[in-house]
Amino acid sequence: MVFKDIIFIFNTVMENVLHENMAPLEASPEAYLLLVKENQTLTSELKQLKTDYLFLKHELDKLKRMIFGSKSERFIGANDSAQLMLGLTIAPPEPLEPATETVTYERKKATKEDLKIHSRQPLPSHLPRIEVLIEPTEDTTGAKKIGEEITEVLEYTPGKLYVKRYIRPKYVMPQEKGIVVGELPSLPIPKGNAGASLISHIIISKFVDHLPFYRQVQMFKRLDVAIAESTINDWFKSGCTLMEPLYQNLVEQVVRGSYLMADETPIPVLDRDKPGTTHQGYHWVYYSPLEKLVCFDYQKGRGREGPVNFLKDFRGTLQTDGYVGYDIFENKEGYTMLSCMAHARRYFEQAKDNDPQRAEYVLSQIQKLYQVERIAHEEAFSFEARKQIRQQESLPVLLELEDYLKKNIIEILPKSAIGVAIGYALGRWNRLKRYIDDGRYEIDNNPIENSIRPVALGRKNYLFAGSHQAAQCAAMIYSFLGSCKKNDVNPSDWLTDVLTRLPDHKANRLHELLPHNWKTQQANIDSAF
Repeated sequence: MVFKDIIFIFNTVMENVLHENMAPLEASPEAYLLLVKENQTLTSELKQLKTDYLFLKHELDKLKRMIFGSKSERFIGANDSAQLMLGLTIAPPEPLEPATETVTYERKKATKEDLKIHSRQPLPSHLPRIEVLIEPTEDTTGAKKIGEEITEVLEYTPGKLYVKRYIRPKYVMPQEKGIVVGELPSLPIPKGNAGASLISHIIISKFVDHLPFYRQVQMFKRLDVAIAESTINDWFKSGCTLMEPLYQNLVEQVVRGSYLMADETPIPVLDRDKPGTTHQGYHWVYYSPLEKLVCFDYQKGRGREGPVNFLKDFRGTLQTDGYVGYDIFENKEGYTMLSCMAHARRYFEQAKDNDPQRAEYVLSQIQKLYQVERIAHEEAFSFEARKQIRQQESLPVLLELEDYLKKNIIEILPKSAIGVAIGYALGRWNRLKRYIDDGRYEIDNNPIENSIRPVALGRKNYLFAGSHQAAQCAAMIYSFLGSCKKNDVNPSDWLTDVLTRLPDHKANRLHELLPHNWKTQQANIDSAF
C-alpha cells in the first residue's frame, strides 16, 4: 500500500463519517464531540501511517542501494565548480596555448605528461639480469664491433621451494675431551622442518593475499611438493604460539596510549555447539594513531564486555562510531569520547532522496570541515597548527551547522531519512565537534575502517574461522599485518625476520620487534653501511 492509497482511504472514511453524522450533529452535541474525537483518532493514525511509510521507504531504498546501487558516498554540491577555499581567493590560472612544432604539418607538441603515458617505462634496476647473447647469422669474421642493441623483457619465474641443509661436523676432541658438534640455530618450530620464510609465506598468502590453505596446497602441488593441509594448519598454529608473547606486548603498547580509535566487524566461526551453522563472532579493532599500532581482539559476541575488558587499563581519548556498546565510557572517569564525522555524514548522504534541500546543505557544510582537514594534511601541519586552523575555520561552520540542525529537527518526521540523520548527529554532537579541541585528534574513524577491510576480503575467500581459537589467531595476525601497513613495512620481510629472531629474543625486549620499532632498527642498519 503506497502513501496515496492511504490518503484516499482516509478521505473516504472522513466523507462517510461526516455523511452519517451530519443529521445527528444538528440535534446532538454529544454526536459532535464524538465526531471530533474520531477525527482526532483518524488524524493520529494517518500521521503514524505516514511516519511508518517514510521509514519503510527509507529502509527499502537502503536495501536497493546495497544490492544494486553505487557504494560511493561522494557528494558534489551545486557550487563545487568554485571549490571552497576557506577565504583564500586564488585566481584561476590563465589557459596556456599548446606549443607547436612544424614537421610537414602543424600539430600539438607532445608534453612530458603525454610521453609518460605513451612511452615504455624502464624496468626496475634492482632486478637481477639474465643476459642472452644473440650473434648475427652472417659470418662476422674480420668485422669490427661498433655497439650493441639491448632489449629488456620482464619475465616471471613462479615461487620456488628449496631445502636448507644444516651440516654440523662432529669431532672427537683429543685427550678424551668428548665429542663436539656445531650448535643448531633455534627454529620457529622446535624439531620441525618448516623454516621462518615458509611459515611467513603461508601466513602472508592467507591474510594479505587471501588465499585459503587448501588453495596453497594446490599451488605447492604445481611445484611438485605435496604438503597436507593439516600440516600447513599445524605450522600456522605453531607460528601463532611463537608470536603470542609479542601480541601481548602489542596489546600493552596500544592500551598504554592516550588516544585510541575503536570499531568492530563480524567474523563467522565454526562452533561444535552449533552443528550445521556458524557462530557470529566479532573482531574488535583498536588503533593508536600516534604510535601507528593496530590491535584486533576476538570476542564471541558484540556485548560491551569486549571493550570494557580490553580497555580496563586505558585512560585517554576514545573515538568510536555510534554503537551503543561504547556509551558506557561516556561518563567514566579518565575517558574522553569522540565520534566519527564520516558516520554522521553517511546518514545525510542516504537522505538526499528523502529531503534533498536539507541533506545537501548539511553535506556542503561537512565538506567545508573536510576541506580544512585536507589543507592541514597536504601542508603537513603540526598538531598545534592543525588546532589553530580548526578553531579559525571549522568552529564557525560547526556552530552554524548545530544551529541549523536544532531548528530543523522540530519540522520533520523523526522516522524519515532526514529525521534519522539529524537525530543521529544531534545525539552525538558534543562528541562530533570535540575533535577541534586537540590537533592530535582526527575528524573521523576512517583510519581504523581501512584496517578492517582485509577482514572483509578474507571473509569472501576463506568464509569462516575453523574455531574460536583460530579466530583469535587471525586477530593476532591481522594486528601485526595492520601495524606493518600503517608503518609502511614490508610484511613478508618483517614476519620472516621476527619468526627467525623470536625463539632466542629476550622477553623484556619484545617491543623492539613491533613493526614501528623494527622499521627504525632496519633504517639504522641500512644507514650504517
